[in-house]
Amino acid sequence: MHDNPPGKTHLSIIIPMYDEAGNVAAMLEDIHRSLDGFNEPWELICVDDGSSDGTGRILREEARRFGPHIQVIQLRRNFGQTAAMQAGIHAARGELIATLDGDLQNDPTDIPRMIEELRQRELDLLSGWRRNRKDKLLLRRFPSKLANWLIAKVTGVHISDYGCSLKIYRAEVIKNVRLYGEMHRFIPVWVAAYTNPNRIGETVVNHRPRVQGRSKYTLSRVFRVTLDLMVVFFFLKYHARPSHFFGSIGLLFGAIGGAIMSYLLFVKFGLGEDIGGRPLFFVGILLLVASVQFLTTGVLTELLSRTFFESSGSAAYNIAWQTESEKLAWHLPEATNIPDSSNDAG
Repeated sequence: MHDNPPGKTHLSIIIPMYDEAGNVAAMLEDIHRSLDGFNEPWELICVDDGSSDGTGRILREEARRFGPHIQVIQLRRNFGQTAAMQAGIHAARGELIATLDGDLQNDPTDIPRMIEELRQRELDLLSGWRRNRKDKLLLRRFPSKLANWLIAKVTGVHISDYGCSLKIYRAEVIKNVRLYGEMHRFIPVWVAAYTNPNRIGETVVNHRPRVQGRSKYTLSRVFRVTLDLMVVFFFLKYHARPSHFFGSIGLLFGAIGGAIMSYLLFVKFGLGEDIGGRPLFFVGILLLVASVQFLTTGVLTELLSRTFFESSGSAAYNIAWQTESEKLAWHLPEATNIPDSSNDAG
């Protein structure tokens, strides 16, 4: 079904593409063939992330060939996969949103099955798991396994394959998530900040070897993932209370520095030894200064956090459902027979 009714489309499929000119036609044909028996309205949003090989031009030509249910978004330059995915999510009209890569390695035939599984399991996010991954072991699979283990340990959101782009979301949840930098690989973690982790699941999906083009993945991403993970950890745990993060470090440094200076005080006045040239003396001073800096930084970040919430109107919580106010009433206690002492004689 390609002719979508006006208004809300049920399913939006988002495909970010960067220098994938050789895969455009095959990708669109694959999508249409895979959803040929899908009996619900759907749209396809292809985001050209500033490609230099003519990907945007081919996308526009293929969109005219297939029909108006295909929307093409062309970014002015290469902003990265996260920004391209965010642009597609912003433009999506569906109640459900599916994302996948544009390199033909994700299999779109998994989409209808994943939609049904998401509904049956009552999930807000169903992530694909490339258990039989068709990539090089040293360059792709081993770093990915290490990153998946580390992310799960730090965040507590246990997903076997964070790097799989094939995912199904409920639009009401994913549209509340704002993605920046290269945070697309942490989407399950960000979603967990808006919904119960029990409503995030995974399922095994098919994975195919790359036929056209070349992979954009390099080992430098390992270091970027590590830095991004630190940011994710901070926002998940201390977004609304940053002073606890900086204050804890400050108190720890202060306690160690205080213990060092107390020991040196005993050495100076109790044992009569000189401490001016000891390296431990300078370490103690450094820790005490660092402690003061971290504590004051905690106070400043707390002020910034409160300013952010108050000025933006953002709340530190997210409501899933609430009773309609017009149906509420005050619960009044039943009247009790209390003797009127004013009428008592004498």
